[in-house]
Amino acid sequence: MDSVGAPDRLVRANGTRFGLSSWGVRKRKMNKNIVFGTLAILGLIAAGCGSDQKSTDNATSGGGSGATTGSVKIGFLVKSMGDSWFQTETSFAKEEAKKLGADIEVQETLNGTAVLETIDTMATNGVQGIIICSPETQLGKSIQAAADRHHLKLMSVDDRLVGSDNKPLTEIPHLGISAVKIGNQVGQAIADEMKKRGWKPEEVGALAITAPNLETARQRVDGAKDIITANGFKKENVFEVPWTGSVDVASASDAANAVLTAHTNLKKWVVFSSNDDGVLGGIRSITNRGIPPTDIIGVGINGQLAAQEWEKGQPTGMYASILLQSKMHGAGTVEMMYKWIKDGTKPPMETYTSGLLITKDNYKDAFQKAGVPLK
Repeated sequence: MDSVGAPDRLVRANGTRFGLSSWGVRKRKMNKNIVFGTLAILGLIAAGCGSDQKSTDNATSGGGSGATTGSVKIGFLVKSMGDSWFQTETSFAKEEAKKLGADIEVQETLNGTAVLETIDTMATNGVQGIIICSPETQLGKSIQAAADRHHLKLMSVDDRLVGSDNKPLTEIPHLGISAVKIGNQVGQAIADEMKKRGWKPEEVGALAITAPNLETARQRVDGAKDIITANGFKKENVFEVPWTGSVDVASASDAANAVLTAHTNLKKWVVFSSNDDGVLGGIRSITNRGIPPTDIIGVGINGQLAAQEWEKGQPTGMYASILLQSKMHGAGTVEMMYKWIKDGTKPPMETYTSGLLITKDNYKDAFQKAGVPLK
């Protein structure tokens, strides 16, 4: 358009000409608008690039929604904070996180629905990796899918996650207890003490209190049964008691009552379970029927409730327990997850801990050496 170079020839709509001074003012305004418009466009481009870069940083940091690049935030889910084991385990987890300079969220999840909701919430809060002992291990695939959806690292502790076919999800790192071997230790302790007391196997009943839907619990109880029967215990005198509902001392005591009512002819009992809680519940039901502690041999797993019994200084049917490595399960898994998030060092796919037989004679020293506080 040639008029740009010849303002003196421009005319208004009414036929009058623009003056040169009028054109100069308008030209300056046009130039200024062009500059502002260009700057605005450049600003939008820069903002868009910044937004893309931020998204990329969050995606590559390994965190879920809301993750902060450069920080490490771990979620720790347990199935019951009412259980002394989980209280100790998560205490060690918190201590280790503080030592490493990581953030940690500990949450009780009583059922599968709570697990999945908590994973979503933790991801929103910036958690990058989750350590879990699920109340419903058969939901392993759903838990894995939830973690994948939020780009979270996932590790199981204590109870291994399984699929709907009840087979372990071996692609998820796991730190657990060698359940069968722990059960074997329980059974051997019972067999040895029975021989020491001179008990005749045919005169003794065995309460085996277990959570039937939990693989680890079954393995512990089966491990103990295998050893006592191999040592001459009568198979027909082993009574397996299903432990359902709240897995605590009171519910274990309730579960034991039916067996005790049906076998009043037996005046001596051994008790074993997947933990101290189950054993102590069985012992309480037996003593409530007038059988003295001297005629009971209870061997638990974990050690915390057993220690509390011995601290009372009163006669008890809790003869022994297997002290587990709660420090390794709490602090150890946090350290593994921290390194996985921070350095990309994936934990071993399988890690198993052992236990130590403790009695009222050695428990204080054993707790001190294990770094486990007496409660």
